[in-house]
Amino acid sequence: MFDFSSRTVLVTGAAGNLGQAIGRELAGTTAHLVAVDVSEPGLAKAYAGWPADRVLVLAGIDLTSPASVDEMAQRAISRFGHVDVLINTVGTFRGGQSVVDGPLSDWDLLMNVNLRTALLTSRALVPHFLRRGYGRIVNVAARPALAGAAGIAAYSASKAALLRLTESLAAELKGHDITANAVMPGTIDTPQNRAAMPDADTTTWVTPAAVACAVLFLASEEAGAITGAALPVSGRG
Repeated sequence: MFDFSSRTVLVTGAAGNLGQAIGRELAGTTAHLVAVDVSEPGLAKAYAGWPADRVLVLAGIDLTSPASVDEMAQRAISRFGHVDVLINTVGTFRGGQSVVDGPLSDWDLLMNVNLRTALLTSRALVPHFLRRGYGRIVNVAARPALAGAAGIAAYSASKAALLRLTESLAAELKGHDITANAVMPGTIDTPQNRAAMPDADTTTWVTPAAVACAVLFLASEEAGAITGAALPVSGRG
């Protein structure tokens, strides 16, 4: 496991499948964790076993609101003195309709959840990273970010925009020991995906634990020479 001693890691979407997998991996380190999610019951349950002095649970946070995100950042810094790593796992999916027929509300939702949340959290924490001279940002994109396909235009565009945001942050923060990278999972093996695709070949899917390990590598000091990368984590798919 990578060394996160003396580091504070902030994870958005911490109550989700991937967020919890990252939390489980971090539990084996001495890192401090700021677990952020809009889901209050799920978040409290997921991190109930963490030592109280190592975790800050922030539920009900609206990551599309600049004021809410700024408050989140300040509460995290106030609690642990610093934040060193930002991991954005928040995301959602809509698909199945064409560019012409799909509702504009889907485009608004996907751009807000998949892009705006990462933009606002980065804007809130990058000034803090710059003052400290250290920071790691890892965003969770997806393979459709690399190319459009029928029926998933809004999703593909939102994840492609997330990659461009990541690359731009990487370029702007070079020379400050602050990196920005992304992972691009294939289909993640979650209960929700199994329910939505009951006939799929799940042996080609990637586990949340495997994605979590890739995320934590990019968030680690060992990956300090890597920035602006989009790492495929596609299992056997």
